[in-house]
Amino acid sequence: MFEIKVDRIHAIVDFVLEGRVRLEEMENFVSELRKACEGLQGREIKIKADVRGFRPMAPEVAEKIRAVQEFGLELGVMRVAEIIESDIVALQLNRVARESGTDKVLRRFWDEDAAHEWLLHGDPE
Repeated sequence: MFEIKVDRIHAIVDFVLEGRVRLEEMENFVSELRKACEGLQGREIKIKADVRGFRPMAPEVAEKIRAVQEFGLELGVMRVAEIIESDIVALQLNRVARESGTDKVLRRFWDEDAAHEWLLHGDPE
């Protein structure tokens, strides 16, 4: 299951991925996520990814995530905040982020408020 919301004021794409996502559902998610990011093109796009309920993924699903991460970087994504609970999912997402280059703009959080605050203000100077 997935849900995507867009905060146009702060240029934040906020999504939730839950459960074991099949390839077809991931393709739908990627399509919707691309549209959401394209709608913010030209701005400093930020992504809040709530993957607390996401389950380990098949290699084909991981490939879709890698491709959409690369697309996001090309479009201007400046920060990605992942809210995570599972160490196994974190390991999978680490590998995907390294392959896509997203690891350079990614931070992991256990707390949703801290993630949102970082997206808005970045690292303290």
